[in-house]
Amino acid sequence: MVFMNMGGPSTTDEVGDFLSRLFSDADLIPLGRLQSYIGPLIARRRTPKIQKQYSDIGGGSPIRKWSEHQAAEMCTILDKISPQTAPHKPYVAFRYADPLTEEMYQRLFDDGFGNGKGGRAVAFTQYPQYSCSTTGSSLNELWKWRSRLEGKATDQAGAIQWSVIDRWPVHPGLIEAFAQLIEEQLKTYPEARRKDVIILFSAHSLPMSVVNRGDTYPAEVAATVYAVMQRIGFSNPYRLCWQSQVGPSAWLGAQTSDTVENYVKKGRKDLILVPIAFTSDHIETLYELDLEVIHEAGSEGVKRAASLNGSHVFIQALADIAKTHLESGEKCSMQLGLRCQGCTSERCLEQKKFFLGKQGDSIIL
Repeated sequence: MVFMNMGGPSTTDEVGDFLSRLFSDADLIPLGRLQSYIGPLIARRRTPKIQKQYSDIGGGSPIRKWSEHQAAEMCTILDKISPQTAPHKPYVAFRYADPLTEEMYQRLFDDGFGNGKGGRAVAFTQYPQYSCSTTGSSLNELWKWRSRLEGKATDQAGAIQWSVIDRWPVHPGLIEAFAQLIEEQLKTYPEARRKDVIILFSAHSLPMSVVNRGDTYPAEVAATVYAVMQRIGFSNPYRLCWQSQVGPSAWLGAQTSDTVENYVKKGRKDLILVPIAFTSDHIETLYELDLEVIHEAGSEGVKRAASLNGSHVFIQALADIAKTHLESGEKCSMQLGLRCQGCTSERCLEQKKFFLGKQGDSIIL
């Protein structure tokens, strides 16, 4: 069971390499034909500032710790609820930080999978809502290393047989976990003010160039938000906003920081920020939300719901998602085979064909 995520530098010394990989990824931040030159240049210029931010949250990102914990705990539960597919072994593959996808693949070889020995693996995205820039990029990277190390054929003899859990934005367990964390934070407000607290769901933004070509991420994030509000009975006013814009190009808005500032100026000083697209704490929650947005709001009523992290409800949901996938026998969701309307990426096309297997030739081009 391979948990895929963007990852984060575990120490400040790893920040430079992390940023270089991130800004070199055209799936996440499209910079045009000179991406391989511009990306590392931007990374070098931003490294000192970002190192300071990681230093301020304890010297590194906790995302590896939480990812490994969640994967291990999920496999323990999965062994119990799906004994017919046990034992289940946890792995983590990050897109921009250790352990990288190629490191994960080598671990699979070392543990007796693939490399002529066969075996089955599930690529389990830890982005609940699908985007070509996140899950799509991780799958492109996985397909690249599978092709280099084991060949491109889906049924390559002795190679690992892959399937994909590529999205799960409205799984009941995910919704319940978010709802419980919001309800816990709502209880910290005086009862007389509680129903007027604004719930601000915050997700990582996307360049509008990605949105306009048909990326499903905004719709799937909105689906998660609506399901969570439905679960808590639409008890409070709410909005969805977007964070972490980088560079001068147009990004999906409204921005979280601007939203909080504007509401506070208008006298709405009780707000709960909910990191709705993240499965654990990392730089976007611990620094951007906690140390920038909330600190600069200047209101004690601006708070953040805790991240999913070690939530038992959430980890149980992961196990249920995995069990359902294993029992289905499906290679991926139906949605994975449908390209964005404006997609022109040959790499994306080949990756989708690979994960769809024999059905890949019928992919909508």
